[in-house]
Amino acid sequence: MRPHRLATADDHDATGMLSRRSLLQAGGTGLGSLAVSWLVSRDLQAGLAAPHHPAKARSVIWLFMEGGPSHLDLLDPKPLLNELSGKPLPSSFREPITAMGERGAPLLASPRTWAQHGESGLWASDWMPHIATQLDDIAVIRSCTTDGINHAGGVCQMNTCLNTAGRPSLGSWVHYGLGSANEDLPAFVVMCDSSGRPVNGPRNWGSGFMPAAHQGVRIDGIGEEPIRFLKPPKGFDAARQQESLALLADFNRAHAADRPQQSELEARIRSYELAFRMQQAAPEAVDLSQETEVTKQLYGLDHKDTETFGRNCLLARRLVERGVRFIQLFSGTGSKWDSHSDIENNHSRLCRSMDKPVAGLLADLKQRGLLDETLVVWGGEFGRTPMSEKGNGRDHNPTGFSIWMAGGGVKGGQVIGATDELGLHAVEDRMHVRDIHASVLWLLGLDNMTLTYDHKGRPERPTINEGRFNRQLITG
Repeated sequence: MRPHRLATADDHDATGMLSRRSLLQAGGTGLGSLAVSWLVSRDLQAGLAAPHHPAKARSVIWLFMEGGPSHLDLLDPKPLLNELSGKPLPSSFREPITAMGERGAPLLASPRTWAQHGESGLWASDWMPHIATQLDDIAVIRSCTTDGINHAGGVCQMNTCLNTAGRPSLGSWVHYGLGSANEDLPAFVVMCDSSGRPVNGPRNWGSGFMPAAHQGVRIDGIGEEPIRFLKPPKGFDAARQQESLALLADFNRAHAADRPQQSELEARIRSYELAFRMQQAAPEAVDLSQETEVTKQLYGLDHKDTETFGRNCLLARRLVERGVRFIQLFSGTGSKWDSHSDIENNHSRLCRSMDKPVAGLLADLKQRGLLDETLVVWGGEFGRTPMSEKGNGRDHNPTGFSIWMAGGGVKGGQVIGATDELGLHAVEDRMHVRDIHASVLWLLGLDNMTLTYDHKGRPERPTINEGRFNRQLITG
């Protein structure tokens, strides 16, 4: 039996009714055609919103530590590592194939202070003192694996489930599968903690072979104007804006008429329509002046070290409140968590920038009753090796690393899986990136093997043809 396929936006009704593109081409010009386009898009989108089973979560906030944080120094203590520090890797441990590791390098101790926290007694290091206070709501997955051995492949796989380019990102699959819960805001939003770009750039939140309308929208959380060019220029009144939009609509329709397969143009048209609606909804959504000083301090907006990521975390909470489905926040934009040398200074600085904001986000979501329906995911593209590199750093480790999840139906205060005694390989209840994505989708009510998109006659699935939901996330 062929798996159920959710209809795509380009499907033509079997009764011969006009497709959306045909209707748009016949719909005239001006704001009338924009309204028709919006209504048709909204109706088709609503047809996609069909969960396969009751959802635990309504939205996802993915906190992405770009560059690869060290699980050995954050969430997975290894006493044996300190005992054997300076010695070669024992022969009983097989070295992983990494991007540029120094073969035969000695083991590097973790000089962290570790403690157990909360009723659950989960371990965390002194680099995460604020997140440690929330561990009773967190499920730490210590047995993650990936195929990406360098940043380009690792980041690509953690975002798209494959370590080579060309596939839709997880946020795009969520948008495709569930549609938008707020027609006046993007369903999939990305924020970075600098004006730079992550490795792979916009492909990390791209829609791959699906229509471009499902790609993420990057907004700038580091300035006073999170969404650039949202406000009309001074002296540009509503009548003049409507005239400009009507003329632009004419140009777009004429161009689209000769290029019916170019989904990027349709996405651009829809982005203009969305931008028009956002001029009313978005300014309020990103206006942090509405927040109390107590809330701003909770996220660390009162300190230089935490202000940037804290602002992004607070914006994420405000967007979740308003129905945005998938929000991805990049910490260390541009692979700054990469620490082949001087991991002490590198991780100290980055942990300081994100620890309090992330803890504030969890606490704020919980006190507002939003954590139960918001899945928060934290992690990078891979971990770090127990062997040293350049004497005081660690190389990439794709064979065993940690992420954590909280909220969205996840049972907190538990550890899932394990790495070996040195933290090199996942050895218990391994979760590949495909399993991570399958689990996120399942918590949103989507089955990774049932959700398909027909691409050139082939039913494509978000996790290729693998991946399973880890039921321990909800059962403990």
